[in-house]
Amino acid sequence: MNAPVVIAKGLSMHYKIKGGIFGKDQIVRALSDTSFTLSAGKTLAVVGESGCGKSTLARVVTMIEEPTSGSLNLNGKQVGPTVWASLRSSVQIVFQDPYGSLNPRQRVGAILEEPLKINRPEMSKIERTEKANEMLGLVGLRPEHYDRYPHMFSGGQRQRIAVARALMLSPKILVLDEPVSALDLSIQSQILNLLVDLQEQLELAYLFISHDLSVVKHMADDVLVMYLGRPVEVGSKDAIFAAPRHPYTKALLSATPTADPLAKKKRIKLEGELPSPLNLPKGCAFSPRCSKATGKCRIERPELDDKTHQVACFFPEAS
Repeated sequence: MNAPVVIAKGLSMHYKIKGGIFGKDQIVRALSDTSFTLSAGKTLAVVGESGCGKSTLARVVTMIEEPTSGSLNLNGKQVGPTVWASLRSSVQIVFQDPYGSLNPRQRVGAILEEPLKINRPEMSKIERTEKANEMLGLVGLRPEHYDRYPHMFSGGQRQRIAVARALMLSPKILVLDEPVSALDLSIQSQILNLLVDLQEQLELAYLFISHDLSVVKHMADDVLVMYLGRPVEVGSKDAIFAAPRHPYTKALLSATPTADPLAKKKRIKLEGELPSPLNLPKGCAFSPRCSKATGKCRIERPELDDKTHQVACFFPEAS
């Protein structure tokens, strides 16, 4: 078994919101007590509704932001200010929007070579050009694309360019933040298959952030389900899709469309509104929308249990 390339323990990210002249400052707990491990060649999918903390986790893992608390170990090194520069080339991110993530004023060649100019100043222009063309071929693009501008490409091609740029520094970890949600369905499968091939070829570890559970089922090895900044269920893809233990996970899966017209599925509709992250309910954050909630759920917050298929619920489904 491969050694973990990412070890996160108790990651939290809190933001202070100014209350104005007469109001009190408030704290948004965007991410709280999140722990996981990720090995080379494996994919951990992070799923949940908008606002659950998925993208905040991506920013913390890619060292765009420093966590409020907790520890992060990348490639065997503890993340901290003294090692940020040396570790940033080992983890790269592919953003959701292929149209907004590329500089429209730069040619593709310049976009790809920019990470090398910043992080590999010893490389010559010829070496950078060779590396850029190698990456273009790796993601299914041709050498003549080197001198073109981003607006001359389709959405799928732009995302291929974004993937190539992420690979320029030979990272060990790729954070994929909704990498196909902005693409047509026919193109999504091409990009997903490309990512699978690259993972096998380069032994990459993927932190795959998505709200589309059908995509997660295709890509993931393990799944981390989040609700209002906290993990509520963690387990293998097969275990979670076959027998979800948390009511929230069960509701998410019930909303996933199926390709079988004869399959019968009961849709679970969550009642009530999503609580404000500025005013989280006491106890279990999911209790206002949970049909199984009791008085205990509204007072105490459940923690993830110590089973292989973990769940943070006082009344979980049988695994």
